[in-house]
Amino acid sequence: ELAWRMQSAAPEAVDLSQETAATLKQYGVGSEPTDEFGRNCLVARRLVERGVRFVQLYSGGGHLEETWDAHESIEKNHGRHGAEVDQPIAALLQDLEQRGLLEETLIVWGGEFGRMPFSEGPNAPGRNHNPYGFSMWLAGGGVRGGMSWGATDDFGFEAVTDRVHLHDLHATILHLLGFDHTRLTWFHQGRDERLTDVFGNVVTGILA
Repeated sequence: ELAWRMQSAAPEAVDLSQETAATLKQYGVGSEPTDEFGRNCLVARRLVERGVRFVQLYSGGGHLEETWDAHESIEKNHGRHGAEVDQPIAALLQDLEQRGLLEETLIVWGGEFGRMPFSEGPNAPGRNHNPYGFSMWLAGGGVRGGMSWGATDDFGFEAVTDRVHLHDLHATILHLLGFDHTRLTWFHQGRDERLTDVFGNVVTGILA
């Protein structure tokens, strides 16, 4: 029954013809380079409106320049993908806020690493992976707006102030979703494990 209800509801939920011309323009639908990601963001808003609890969007796909994996040219790569997502994600935040949904919707934007502050070699404008210092942002559901947390060294190589470990991020997200990360466990290979392992702290400084 649940599967049937989900399948029967999906066509209406993703039908963007129900949106106004102003909303489509706001998200960049019908224009390049924002059309594809704009459609995804607009569908995300429609799903949230209909009570879907978790929505995941992807930017980029394929290999190297088709993704944010800027080994060839960071300026070309990030310029391209930034132009694809900037307007749609701003529209999603504005739209959720206007509809009274932002304060109950947590948005997490990021990847698994950043980029090195130096090029990969002579005449090589690309940048390698950097897991030591990079940015993510959160908005909505319980997060303070208009602020930043932490800082890297002067070169942007590694985090040096108010460092946030992956386990801290997980603990914070779980807290914002109403879970105690120290008590949320699953049984695996003879022991109770948790997402934050044996450490991780909620970053209280970013909470509203």
